[in-house]
Formats: sequence, structure tokens, C-alpha cells
Amino acid sequence: MLTSRFAPSPTGRLHRGHAFSALTAWRAAREAGGRFLLRIEDIDPTRCRPEFEAAILEDLAWLGLDWDGPVRRQSEHLTEYAAVIEALDGRGMLYRCFRTRKDILDGIGDAPHGPMEAARPGPHPAEEEGALLAEGRPFAWRLSLDRAREALGDRWEALAFVEEGRGLITARPETAGDVVLARKDAGTAYHVAVTHDDALQGVSHVIRGEDLFEATHVQVLIQALMGWPTPVYRHHRLLVGDDGRRYAKRDRSVTLEQLRAGGLTPEQLRAELGF
Repeated sequence: MLTSRFAPSPTGRLHRGHAFSALTAWRAAREAGGRFLLRIEDIDPTRCRPEFEAAILEDLAWLGLDWDGPVRRQSEHLTEYAAVIEALDGRGMLYRCFRTRKDILDGIGDAPHGPMEAARPGPHPAEEEGALLAEGRPFAWRLSLDRAREALGDRWEALAFVEEGRGLITARPETAGDVVLARKDAGTAYHVAVTHDDALQGVSHVIRGEDLFEATHVQVLIQALMGWPTPVYRHHRLLVGDDGRRYAKRDRSVTLEQLRAGGLTPEQLRAELGF
């Protein structure tokens, strides 16, 4: 059974781009007689707010969307994601990184083989790591590509995913470097929570914007390491405004709330978006 999902973060009001993505995933499920899930990705306590979650539910109901089963809120399942981190660490897949983002960026110019080496800083020497731990310095858990490659063996070269309309895509997680999967003071990262939940909820088709295409390469690696299935992916086009820029919360794009207040009906918006 085809199962798709819409997984917004409650960090602001939804805009046309969100509506397009939600409608795309919803229609795929409904036309296939499958399931459509709603997930609230609220693992960032500094930016996510309950009033924005309430607004998401309001906007989706206004659009005429329905979903199957209860809404899953990631903030209610942090121990599950912590267990994934613990499992990967127990297998030697992770290492502590005390370097700041500025340290990493500064290192790009010094790396003899370019940015990719700087994005893979590697573990600190044991003595240095012990001293930093003793100081109580904050750190991130990074996924070691070297250790992941060693663990997967021949399966590393076979990492791939199906992209609707493009066929089989070879996954290249090395392009992202040793990604951060958790932080000491901020819990899990997006890659862990999203792959865990897709597997747990039986999501067969991940339908989302093309801005997340590169993230898929990392997520396929995590799925392989954890023994989780890899869904079929569809990365749809991103909507842009009259200025040619894609809709984004940070640019204060016109929200669905504002469109509704201006008299736009859900039928008009759906027609405008091609539904």
C-alpha cells in the first residue's frame, strides 16, 4: 500500500509552497487508495512553537486535506531517536566533534584536498578529547563515513534509491561529509528523526521538495546502517514568487492565513496550484 506523508516543522505559518507539497503527497496517496500521514517535525525547541502547530492543522483543514491516524509529534519521541544514536555509537559509527561551525569553515581553506576534507574533521586525539570532556565543552556526534563504509563493505557501492521519473539513483553520501547526527545539548538531528519515523510509520513514498534531494543521499546511508527499508522518493519542483525566489518562511512569504484573510477560497488556491 502506498503511504505518503507531509512533515512540516512548526517554525512559522504555511505558505503556497507548503500547500503544493502537502497536496502533492496527499493526492498521490488518495489516488492510489493508500495512506496519508501527518507528522510534526518539532525537534528544535528553540524555533518550534505550539501556536504554529495549531496553525498548520488549521491551514490543512482549510485546504480540505485529511490524514490517516493520529498526528505524530517528534518531540514526544526523543528517546527513540536517542536509542538510534546509541546503537550507531555502540557499533563505532560515530565520533565526538568539539569543533564549532566556525572552526569547520576556517578549516576549509587549510584542507589540502578541499572542502570535503574539512567536512570530515575526524575524531580528536584521545588525550585531547578527554580534556575537552573534562572541561564540559559541548560537542556533536558525527557519522564517520570511513567507519560506515567499512561496516557496509560491498553494500557501500550498491547504495541507491528510486527517484520517480528518473529511475535508480546511486547514493553518494560522501558529498555531505561526516554529518552531525546529534548534539550533546540539542538532541537528535533531522536525518535521524526522519529516517526513523519513515521506517516506523511504513512510509513507502517520500514526496517532498527538490531542496531535500541531497539530503536523501545521507538518509539512504542511515537506512542501510540501521537495516531500514528505503522508500521511493519524489522530489517535486519548488514554487517561486513573482520575484523568482522560492517561497520560504525566512523571507516572510505570503502565508495561507493571509491569503484566506484576503478572500481566497481553498478551491481557488487548489486550482492555482494545479489541483
